[in-house]
Amino acid sequence: MFVLVEMVDTVRIPPWNFQRQLNEAVAEELNKKLANKVVYNVGLCICLYDITKLEDSYIFPGDGASHTKVHFRYVVFHPFFDEILVGKIKYCSQEGVHVTMGFFDDILIPPESLQQPAKFDEAEQVWLWEYETDEGAHDLYMDQGEEIRFRVTDEAFVDTSPTGPATTTTDTPAQPGQSTAPPPEDSGEKKEAPYTLIGTICEPGLGLLSWWNS
Repeated sequence: MFVLVEMVDTVRIPPWNFQRQLNEAVAEELNKKLANKVVYNVGLCICLYDITKLEDSYIFPGDGASHTKVHFRYVVFHPFFDEILVGKIKYCSQEGVHVTMGFFDDILIPPESLQQPAKFDEAEQVWLWEYETDEGAHDLYMDQGEEIRFRVTDEAFVDTSPTGPATTTTDTPAQPGQSTAPPPEDSGEKKEAPYTLIGTICEPGLGLLSWWNS
């Protein structure tokens, strides 16, 4: 679930931190920059593990801060495929069951990966497993806040780096009194998660912990 990743970065230390130990100042700046951030194709950065090498520091003209190239190892949340994890159900929707680990919320179990047969209760807004027994079918609800065991099957990284302004495609000159400002963006547009895990519970022993403990 957690891995150590070797990284290299140039760290800027402002002058008011020169009285501190270099290792302490570098560690603070690295955690400010990376902690709780997703690095593309790497995972969710948690905290600095250690610093393996500090190269020479330089002060550039016009900038009183020092710049140091640092080799370090960082603790990253990046589960491997087929790893079994336990989280809590955050909410359910038509897209599937959304799971949180407490520190990471972008986990989705799609409908086809639920215990089958499954159906979505529109009134309660929850998924349920229609469990067949000798006495007939029992509806096992996947309620919000319940602990759930799932297997990681896929992951998706999305580059959410800022992009430049969109270029206009029309060369028609604006009429007098007509605004030349670009149309406002749709404020209701859903923000895309930079890192998403896809899971499954369509196997014996997976799903809500309460199903298998009772």
